[in-house]
Amino acid sequence: MLNIVILVVVVMGFEVKKTIQLKSNHPLHDVVERINEKGGPYIGVVMAYPTEELALLSSGFFLPSSDLPSLHLSGRTFNIGKIKGVDVIYVMTGEQTLNAGITVQILLDVFDIKGIVHYGIAGSANDSMSLGDVSIPKYVAFTGSWNWKEFHSEKGDLPELKFGAYNFPEKGDNLLAKIEFTSQQLYSNGRPMEEVFWLPIDPKWFSLASQLQDMKLVQCVNETYCLPGTPQVVYGLRASTADIFLDNVAYRKFLFSEFNISTVDEESSAVLMTALTSGVPCIVFRGVSDMAGAIDKLTLSSLYTLAAANAVSVAIEFIGLIGSTYQTLEDH
Repeated sequence: MLNIVILVVVVMGFEVKKTIQLKSNHPLHDVVERINEKGGPYIGVVMAYPTEELALLSSGFFLPSSDLPSLHLSGRTFNIGKIKGVDVIYVMTGEQTLNAGITVQILLDVFDIKGIVHYGIAGSANDSMSLGDVSIPKYVAFTGSWNWKEFHSEKGDLPELKFGAYNFPEKGDNLLAKIEFTSQQLYSNGRPMEEVFWLPIDPKWFSLASQLQDMKLVQCVNETYCLPGTPQVVYGLRASTADIFLDNVAYRKFLFSEFNISTVDEESSAVLMTALTSGVPCIVFRGVSDMAGAIDKLTLSSLYTLAAANAVSVAIEFIGLIGSTYQTLEDH
């Protein structure tokens, strides 16, 4: 007679902590386990370019861990430490959406992460924004996914860009026809797949970031040149991401007029979608380094440095707010 024993484990009254580990036979398994047990849960801080990482290091606010300051995994360097007393792990993703998505997924899968702060530089598609401004968008779209329509095809359901409308010197048909912007498939825990165009910033974190609108930002590129106006923190606009470095006035104006997009970059939507998939809060801070095709009188490298410095200063203040908020909740 075959005896079958069914063991049922019932967990009640407490939250089961998600185990985030490498395979037990992975050479770094014990190191990762030590990082997760010794600190955290961590805020993941994500940037794409060396200039953006240098801005964080130059700020003096990142204090590396004296025990395990960094870990090299899958070609990336994960840096462990604190910012304003908050446990953080920062990592540079590399450029564009594929690198950004892969890096954030590794960060979330391997380490005990309670949220993602993403900062960097961006082009402006909004004439009301100025160089050095920092945008805290409420929504981010991926505008690099297109359905390329047939010549003289019918209008689709989503916004379209007709190339003939930008022929020079006269508008008219051309064989490039038009492209229709497409939605993305968002997969997330416990929910069916959704077709989405606008990805939302976490509402609680977005609300918390409203306290940053009066921050003082850097205005001077160097000792001899300052921007004509004082950079501002601009709250609640819309951002877009595509694997395109946008340096085209006509397309810049199209994005603003059709979608009300204010900043353009190459990573934010990938970072945000990866966080949404895992159910982790995420926020984005983007400093304006160029006008996406409009004329700049300054060298790009100077503008990148100033925009990155302003973006990271806003991100650092936000991390400080997170620390204060979590501490208040723990005290109560």
